[in-house]
Amino acid sequence: MKKHVKIFALTGLLLFGYACSSDSNNYEPVPDPDEQSPAPNPEPEPEPILELDAIPSSAQRIGDVVKGYDFLINGNYMSSGVPYQAFVQGSGEDNTNVLERSGDNANIAYEYTAVDAANGVRIVSPNCMSCHAGFINNEFVVGLGNHAADFTINRADNIGLVSTGISLLYGGPNSDEWAAYNQFRKSIEAIGPKTLTKTRGANPADKITRVLAAHRDKNSLEWTDTPNVNVSDEVIPTDVPAWWLLKKKNAMFYHAIGRKDFCKSFIGSALLTLDDKTKAEELDTKMPDILAYIYSLEAPSYPFEIDDDRAAQGKPIFEENCVKCHGSYGDDESYPNLLVSLKTIGTDPALSDLYTTPSNVNDYFLDWFNTGWFGTGSAGLEFNAEGGYLAPPLDGVWATAPYFHNGSVATIAQVLDSSTRPKYWSRSFNSTDYDKENLGWNYTEEVFKTDKETYDTTLKGYGNGGHIFGDKLTNEQRLALLEYLKTL
Repeated sequence: MKKHVKIFALTGLLLFGYACSSDSNNYEPVPDPDEQSPAPNPEPEPEPILELDAIPSSAQRIGDVVKGYDFLINGNYMSSGVPYQAFVQGSGEDNTNVLERSGDNANIAYEYTAVDAANGVRIVSPNCMSCHAGFINNEFVVGLGNHAADFTINRADNIGLVSTGISLLYGGPNSDEWAAYNQFRKSIEAIGPKTLTKTRGANPADKITRVLAAHRDKNSLEWTDTPNVNVSDEVIPTDVPAWWLLKKKNAMFYHAIGRKDFCKSFIGSALLTLDDKTKAEELDTKMPDILAYIYSLEAPSYPFEIDDDRAAQGKPIFEENCVKCHGSYGDDESYPNLLVSLKTIGTDPALSDLYTTPSNVNDYFLDWFNTGWFGTGSAGLEFNAEGGYLAPPLDGVWATAPYFHNGSVATIAQVLDSSTRPKYWSRSFNSTDYDKENLGWNYTEEVFKTDKETYDTTLKGYGNGGHIFGDKLTNEQRLALLEYLKTL
C-alpha cells in the first residue's frame, strides 16, 4: 500500500467573530464604500504530497570477489559467437588492453571476450562491459554505465555478410565453427531490427531482454525461430545505472521491477547465446562471485577542485531537500530504497508504463520470468511492476551523466532547474568534454534534431520533464548544492 507523506504548514488561527444584539433599536453601521478593508494575507501553498513506497530487502547470494572479477572479464558466460580468427581478421587487433588481460583477450577490445565454445571452437562474444564500463575524463571505469554506445544501428544489417564470410572460411554450415556461431547469428537477427534507439547513448536493454525471452521457452530456455509472442518495434530507451550503486538497492533497474535474487537476473545476458537451461544452471553457480565483485565497487572520487566552504553550505540544503528520497552520506549514511510514483516524480512515464499497461506482451514477459526457470527454484528472481521509478543513491553522481532514467538531461544543474533543460541538445561523446561547473556533459542546444547524436526530448520515452524539486531553490543554493554533490 502506498505511503502518503504530507507536510502541512501552520498558517495562523481562524478567528470567529460574534455579532450580538440585545436592543432592538440598535442597528448595524453602514460600511463606508470609500473605506478600504485591509487585504487578507495570502496563505502559503501547502507542500505537495509525496507518494513513496519502500521496497523490501531480499537475501542475496554473495561469493568471492576475486573469482567474480576474473569470470567477468574472462569467463564463458557467452557460449556462441564469431570464430576468433574471423573476428580478428574482420575487426583487427586492439592492443589497448585496459583490463590487462592475457592471451587472446589481450588482443581484443575490452567489451569482447574470447572463450572456447562447447565444441572446442575459439569464439569471441560481447561481454558485460559492453554496457557496464566506460570512460570519464579518459579514465576507464568498470561499473560506469556506457553512455556512448550507438544503438541507432541495426546490428543485423551486416550479419548476412558475416555469415557468408564464416561459411567461406570454414567450409559451410556443417563446420564446427558454424555450429559455434549459429546461435549468436540467430539472436542478432532477432534483436537487430527490434532494438533501434533514436539517439546515440540511449540503451535498449529492456527491449533486448523482451525479444530474447519471446524466442525462448520459459522452462527449458530452448530457442525457437518463431517468437512465442509478437514484440513491437517500439523502443523505450533507458540509461545504464552505475554498478557501484547496486549494493544499496533492494531492486534492480530504474523501474525497480527486478526483485529478490539478483544473481538470476545477471544470467539474462546469456540469453543471447545459451543453448538451454543446462548452461544457465552452470552459470548460476558463478553469479554469486559476480555479485560479490559488483558489491565491492566504490564510486570514483571527483577529480577536480572542490570548494570546501561552499560544499559545507550545500550539505544542509541537501539534507532539507534531497535526503528523504536519495538518502544520507558520510558517517551516518543511510538509503531509504523508495519507489517514487509517476505523479510525484513527473519524469517521462513511458518506461514505467511499459510494464504496467496491460498487454499480451506484458502478460507473457512477467509470466516468463516469474513462473519459468528464472523465477523458480531455491533462489528465484521476481519481476514486480508497481509503476514509478526508484530514487537512486547518489554516490559518484558527478560521473554518471546524462541524468534521469532515460539520459535526457545533460547536467545536474539542469536536474535542479527544469527551466534550463533544452528541447534538443547534442554532445561530443568525448569523455574529456566534461562541464565542471554544472556537473555533466558540455552540450550544444539545437533548434531541431539534426542527426543521431541529437537528443530529441519530444519523442515518446525521451522526455526531460519532471523532478522539479530544485526549481524552488535560489541560484546560490543550487551552486552550493552542486558543490556538495561533488563530495558524494
